[in-house]
Amino acid sequence: MSRTILLVEDDPDVVRVVRAYLEREGYRVLVEGDGEAGLVRARSEQPDLVVLDWMLPKASGIDVLRRLRRDSDVPVLFLTARTEEPDRIIGLELGADDYLGKPFSPRELVARVGAILRRGAARPSEEERVSHGGIDLDIGARVARVAGHEVDLTALEFDLLHVFAAAPGRVFRREDLIGRLWGTDHDGSDRVVDVHVSNLRQKLASAGAEDAIRTVRGVGYALR
Repeated sequence: MSRTILLVEDDPDVVRVVRAYLEREGYRVLVEGDGEAGLVRARSEQPDLVVLDWMLPKASGIDVLRRLRRDSDVPVLFLTARTEEPDRIIGLELGADDYLGKPFSPRELVARVGAILRRGAARPSEEERVSHGGIDLDIGARVARVAGHEVDLTALEFDLLHVFAAAPGRVFRREDLIGRLWGTDHDGSDRVVDVHVSNLRQKLASAGAEDAIRTVRGVGYALR
């Protein structure tokens, strides 16, 4: 079955280009032109991925993402002219999986969409558990627990923790993590890794696993 992509974008030229390139790759593309309609469609259709503009009528992309993350871990790719680092960090901290600035290469967009969806498709269907230091991951059910208590993680945060927990003590460079989770053709800033690691740390700390992920200065990150 073809994967479904929801594009929330009010620029008809961008819609035309994105839809053409994604449909050429075999994706089913749904389109909404404002934030409120996009949020409703995301909840009703449950797409495999949302491509989301920042500046939208009725509700901004940031507002859509914030509300969507209350009850959904659907992958979200921001596609927007807001390309300053503070804007990118805000989007990533709120739970966006990736960020692509306008003007953009349609081929790069297709590559990033593919990388996000491949990461999801790689999830094993059989039951498997990974445990270390009070952190327990049920891979089949996609559930993370700390000291027996469930931790609410986004899909990307779960995958990031899985990488760390499967090799405790190993130091992963930022480029290693980008290659594993976003794809080797990702050419965005490695700040995307820093923000998601920071989000994951905060959630683990709130659950009682403080300092679970250590920073190796100048190299990367590792699970203690």
